[in-house]
Amino acid sequence: MKKKLLNVFFIFIIFFSFILQCTLFKKLSFGGISPNLLMITTTSIGLMKGEKAGVYAGFFSGILIDIFFGSVIGLYALIYMNLGYIVGKFSRIFYPEDIKLPLALILLSDLSYGMICYILMFLLRGRFHFVYFFLHIIFPETVYTILISIVLYPFILFIYKKLNVEENRSEIDFV
Repeated sequence: MKKKLLNVFFIFIIFFSFILQCTLFKKLSFGGISPNLLMITTTSIGLMKGEKAGVYAGFFSGILIDIFFGSVIGLYALIYMNLGYIVGKFSRIFYPEDIKLPLALILLSDLSYGMICYILMFLLRGRFHFVYFFLHIIFPETVYTILISIVLYPFILFIYKKLNVEENRSEIDFV
């Protein structure tokens, strides 16, 4: 029962992050740059629950972006799924008390996301202005995402720990 509640919470946080990213944070953008909340949630879920959950979170996050903003269905889903899987590999060394690993993984995931998007959407079409793209889009978005993740990640972790403690207690009672 608690496991289902945890999964429902993760689905809710993905939709809530998508709505916030598309509405509130578009209004709070600096120079057209807004944080990638779906990257924060995908990375957080993958880190807390493992590869499988990271893939599912990445798929649902990416497919939401594909449906509403993408020109090709599945491109962002594939990118987010791969990043969720890779981050999920780090769940074995995840310690909830340490915030350095999650922030570093969010930073690397967002940088990787920006680089992959640059390669697939600009470089392959002959736009070779990487330095401009990096300094004006990728780097500011990554910094803004990290700043927001300092607030959003502890909230996701708090709810996860509350729901996971309840689940662990019921497993202990069962044994």
